[in-house]
Amino acid sequence: MPKTSSMGRGIMAVLAVGSRTADGLPGGTVADIAADLGKDRSQVSRSLRTAQQEGFLARGDHRSYALDWSLLTDAQLLTEQRLQTDGVTALEGLAAETDEGCFLGILSGDSTVTVGERVPASSNMVGSWLGRPYPAYCSDAGQALLWEASDDEVRTVFSGVAFVRHGPKTPVDVDDFLSRLRTARARGYSIVDEEAEPGLYSLAVPIRDFKGDVVAALQTVGAKTRLEPRRESCAKALQSWGKWLESTLGRA
Repeated sequence: MPKTSSMGRGIMAVLAVGSRTADGLPGGTVADIAADLGKDRSQVSRSLRTAQQEGFLARGDHRSYALDWSLLTDAQLLTEQRLQTDGVTALEGLAAETDEGCFLGILSGDSTVTVGERVPASSNMVGSWLGRPYPAYCSDAGQALLWEASDDEVRTVFSGVAFVRHGPKTPVDVDDFLSRLRTARARGYSIVDEEAEPGLYSLAVPIRDFKGDVVAALQTVGAKTRLEPRRESCAKALQSWGKWLESTLGRA
């Protein structure tokens, strides 16, 4: 039977502490973790000390080990920084390939907010969307930002929201939105066809971070007469740049 490497033992120890945390317990001692893993106490003690030195665990009172959240906080800050820097690279690359306006959006309550944009002069788009909120139920980024949300979570986001008509194809209610979201998931990217305003067409993909959480949406937006006939090629470019941006955020 193959031996477990020291790295593997360290990961097992961290996961064991995390499992206790998920169960509502305040970490655990060497004896607790050894019992959970069914391993020798001296071996587990070495693994826990190593995980502490690497910054994954913190040792508190009563010789109990708990997850050290500072490492996760640092990783989240790095994700935000890379969304700003590498997001620009993705937007520039996508705009060059599609020759359409390209945007990076985040979710804020029941609205989406644009945090990055690149708009070629040839796209004929006027004005900037940076920092401007728009209702998520009909925005270009809404479906992509709620990509991993359960039906109940989507209903919570839109609880009390009136589905005001902004375009000829705006969803009429949350069930209509959910139906379109399911279709988008099966397709691999969302299509917002005259939902936000007449004549506007957009494609979007979710951007996930190192934890697998959706943190942004990458979009290409333009006039329906220009973008819809090139949907497949633009969607291919969008998905390619989306995967690239996720890779910079630590997503495999």
